[in-house]
Amino acid sequence: MSVTFAQSRVVGIGPDNRYYPVHNFQDDFQVYDEGARAYIPYIVEQHASQTAVSTYVDLESNRHYSLLISTQQDGYLFINAALKRKLHAGQWQVLSIDSLYRVYRQPEIFLTIYGSPGLSDKQLFIGYPKSATQKPVILSDDNLSVRPRPQAVYANFLGVGLLFLLATHAFLFTVYRRAFQRFYSLRDLFSLRAQEESFLINRPLSSVNMLFTLNLSFIIAYLIIFAQSRNLEVFASRTLLLSEQRFGWVASEFLVLSAITFISLMGKYVALEICGGLYKLQSIVNVHYFKVIQSSLLFFSILTLILTVIAYNTPSVTLPQKTLLIPLIGFYVGRLVLLYFVIRSLESIKNLYLFSYLCIVELIPLIIGLRFAL
Repeated sequence: MSVTFAQSRVVGIGPDNRYYPVHNFQDDFQVYDEGARAYIPYIVEQHASQTAVSTYVDLESNRHYSLLISTQQDGYLFINAALKRKLHAGQWQVLSIDSLYRVYRQPEIFLTIYGSPGLSDKQLFIGYPKSATQKPVILSDDNLSVRPRPQAVYANFLGVGLLFLLATHAFLFTVYRRAFQRFYSLRDLFSLRAQEESFLINRPLSSVNMLFTLNLSFIIAYLIIFAQSRNLEVFASRTLLLSEQRFGWVASEFLVLSAITFISLMGKYVALEICGGLYKLQSIVNVHYFKVIQSSLLFFSILTLILTVIAYNTPSVTLPQKTLLIPLIGFYVGRLVLLYFVIRSLESIKNLYLFSYLCIVELIPLIIGLRFAL
């Protein structure tokens, strides 16, 4: 059985034909229609006189590729309606999609080429650079494009990371069993009568508390890496998690995220001390901080178990964005209510002062976090 291919061949594109074509935008261009007050598809018979053509470029799905632009006459390049550079006639402009992703911090950009009328002199491609050691590959114009096979960069790390978390929990349970049982006790969490003389509450910056806080940082960092592996946006910018995707890189990002989380939790205690001094509530600061760490350890540990069980048993299922957002909001709101009743049971204080204190140290950080997350 023989298969006949199209006769036309494409050896390469871009400067000195050094790139393989991944996607050609020739059929994706749009023009602005004054009557409809919207962008509509470019139609040769109707829009041959248009000097500005636009298209959306998906950055998130084309990382590690390059954007190649060429015009036969001088023109201008606009990105998200902002002028970026002049396009010189007959010269290729090569832009790194990874760099564009870091700069604009969004999954796609709106690109406009302004110059001479029509499309015949404009070329816009997503390309993949040829390797110097590779033999030339001839691609046929059969509407097929060759992409590198995606690598499961997270698979190995997620398994190793889960074993690492198991090891840290086993260590804490063996060496600090009494503290472990206290931190992971639902009964103790919902108890409104906190034991202020307890060694865990009385010394929030002791080595024991610091180790459990560090373990909480590991859990949160693992959850962030897990969410990214399932294409769940934790932060819109994804600045940290954008680089060469190897095991060592993912492990280093895990350590960076753990350090940032640990510093944030320590900053939480400093904020509680400052606000407690302002409102003359120093007596409840240690209890407040202990309840924060205790509730976070319980919630994020349970969430990690649930998500990993779902992920490993249903690897093909795509988790919706609300998988993390709704439980997180519910947890922080529930913790705020719990803290209110715990503090009320310990201290005789006017509701106005208590609400102000909780808003500053609990509600405002939650709102700011959601603002960046969304």
